[in-house]
Amino acid sequence: MIESQYLKGLVDKARPHYKTIVLPEGEDPRVLRAANIINKEKAAKIIVLGDYKEIKHYFDDNNWNLDGITIIKPEESEKLEEYTKLLYDLRKEKGMTEEQAKQTALKYNYFGTLMVKAGDADGMVSGANHSTADTVRPALQIIKSAKKGRTVSSFLIMISGGKQYFFSDCAININPTSQELADIAISTAESVMQFGIDPRIAMLSYSSFGSGVGEGVDKVREAAKIAKEMLEADEFKSKNILLDGEMQADTALDVVVATKKAPQSKVGGRANTLIFPDLNAGNIGYKLLQRLGNCEAYGPMLQGLNAPINDLSRGAFAEDIVGVIAITALQAVK
Repeated sequence: MIESQYLKGLVDKARPHYKTIVLPEGEDPRVLRAANIINKEKAAKIIVLGDYKEIKHYFDDNNWNLDGITIIKPEESEKLEEYTKLLYDLRKEKGMTEEQAKQTALKYNYFGTLMVKAGDADGMVSGANHSTADTVRPALQIIKSAKKGRTVSSFLIMISGGKQYFFSDCAININPTSQELADIAISTAESVMQFGIDPRIAMLSYSSFGSGVGEGVDKVREAAKIAKEMLEADEFKSKNILLDGEMQADTALDVVVATKKAPQSKVGGRANTLIFPDLNAGNIGYKLLQRLGNCEAYGPMLQGLNAPINDLSRGAFAEDIVGVIAITALQAVK
């Protein structure tokens, strides 16, 4: 049963598209619980990678219906040879041998990513038992960046008091440069627009428009400048994207504070998209809100790739995984 109204909305939006999503972590009860919920809701066609007998036993113990869910054990898949050749062709110029390709394709995250590349799945969700690097590495090697030179990053959806916020980057780029921060901001704007929302982007710092000094402030200020220049491109001119910074979190979110610290800003006090200056700030910030502020957190979702491959926090709840599956399905809609 889905209790969150926001999560119900995501599932309802995904249902008409019925995209195919692969879950490589069939050994995890949270993943299986999420797969059951999505299957019952008919929000996506689910493929689980793992051992059929073990997964069926778990479903039977919980009186869940396995009909509609496909279970694949990579070692026994009739597609293994095809995926091995696909991986070898993609990576041979990087020095990968045919034997290495065969061994690598057997790794569940690689197998799932190859399914997406081959068109046998529309997206993949992993990370309940794998590090972000284990999810991102195959995605970068196989799916690759959608726009050459653009920084691949991540975003999360945070729900607080019924309001929706987008956080980036909380999972991938440790200490992004000004250019990388600008790339992250633009990619996040594109992600936000996929949800039919006009982005109001705050480039976060410990300073609001010059109130503080330091290298960190200079980096964010320069990033905001670069991002504004990028938004002058023809592809963005007709979009309703607002971006400003550098600014503190309270300036970004609180109207009263914004009137004092940034009265000239169209984003101050109204931000729905927060770009963090580095991974420390982003990761700590969202996990504090999730654990102490009781905010719903969905993600991190990767952005800037040719197909949706999305990560999970290893502390994710089953409901969080349901949300990321639904978002991945929506991202797969062309």
